[in-house]
Amino acid sequence: MTQLIAKDIALNERYTSLFYENKEALEKGSSPILNRMREIAIKRFEKDGIPGFKNENYKYTNLQPIFEKKYQHIFEYKRVEVDLNDVFRCDVPQLDTYVVLLVNGWYYARNRELTELPDGVVVGGLQQVANEHPELVQDYLNRQAALSDDPMVALNTAFAKDGFFMFVPDNVHLEKPIQVINLMRAEESIFATQRNLLVAGKNSQFKVVFCDHTLTQGEFLSNNVTEVFVERDAVVDLYTVQNQNNQANSVNASFFKQEENSNLLTSTATLHGGLIRNNVKITLDGEYSHADVYGMSFTDKKQHVDNYTNIEHAKANCTSNQVYKNVLDEDSVGAFAGRIHVVRDAQKTAAFQRNNNVLLTDSAKMNTKPQLIIDADDVKCSHGATIGQIDEEALFYIRTRGINEADARLMLMNAFAHEVIQEIRVEPLRDRIDELVDKRLRGELARCHSCDMN
Repeated sequence: MTQLIAKDIALNERYTSLFYENKEALEKGSSPILNRMREIAIKRFEKDGIPGFKNENYKYTNLQPIFEKKYQHIFEYKRVEVDLNDVFRCDVPQLDTYVVLLVNGWYYARNRELTELPDGVVVGGLQQVANEHPELVQDYLNRQAALSDDPMVALNTAFAKDGFFMFVPDNVHLEKPIQVINLMRAEESIFATQRNLLVAGKNSQFKVVFCDHTLTQGEFLSNNVTEVFVERDAVVDLYTVQNQNNQANSVNASFFKQEENSNLLTSTATLHGGLIRNNVKITLDGEYSHADVYGMSFTDKKQHVDNYTNIEHAKANCTSNQVYKNVLDEDSVGAFAGRIHVVRDAQKTAAFQRNNNVLLTDSAKMNTKPQLIIDADDVKCSHGATIGQIDEEALFYIRTRGINEADARLMLMNAFAHEVIQEIRVEPLRDRIDELVDKRLRGELARCHSCDMN
């Protein structure tokens, strides 16, 4: 036990020392808005360190083994010689989007200018926008993340230099989605830190699609934080497709703050990767706001996917709905922990949560922990979770129609996933995710199928 504690301390001290040894490089070129929280954040990180099983919020996922490995840390933008706009193709047929590339957590310097954006819309790298337009950043950055007690969020705040920024002013409706393609590309093992900030002004509307991909087969670790502010009457859709190589590990934290009568839909599809932890915190901070939260994962080999959600109903007359589905094959491991908190006086709340899981082998494992904390008395809330195998009666029924067992199982799995897929409000993306899920279930998606280096 003493040796384990000493090992944990040594690991935490390594990252603390890394910060102080590179503090000058981290602050160089960064806005005071990014720099002002660094030392506070590293001290918060020191308090708890890299989470292991002893951390209640990470009881099903031990991050320490992947953080013990040696990585190259990137403290300044590395020029990419090849023009990724020309050689990279994300094949989502008929998906008309504004495309933005990020490479190893940095906004790609040769992104094509988005000249068609409406007046007032700002899309760019967080570092550049914070330096050139601090008034757009200073009232939002860290406003939600700083409230978190997650040491991984603190570690991100200490090390983050760049990421994706988006601001949509009041009453502006973006007709086309923004597609943010996060590329991991290196010959060596690297650690990437990315910070994203998205702001939807009053009565604005936009859709963002995050696509996480790897272009090389190296070992990667990324620690990402995204803050999203949804002002009064705004409508925001945020979709994430995680489709990296199986040596790519990632920890992702997304914070959403909603004001009165706002509408949020967030959906995450995990197709490939190594160890993946997704944290979602949503605060419904204005009356009559609504949030839909969807997630699905398809795991095999020794993949590990953990989804952690925390929905806080802070005002009356708000509604939320969560549905997470997982299909686990071979020796993969999954986890889901969902928490709904209805605060005092948040009357007339309607909050629902469901987690359904299918194990395809005896060696696959799933952990699930739904939670309700209700401090108001006039509410409608429910939660539930199921873990099981394929319904043999349904399988038998399909096979009596002359369909072989493999195709019958595939049909059942596709039907199981479709409930989440059908909620995607971008039709070409919905169709493409449906296709990718089908290929994933057939075992045809050995690497990032939808993206190519020509």
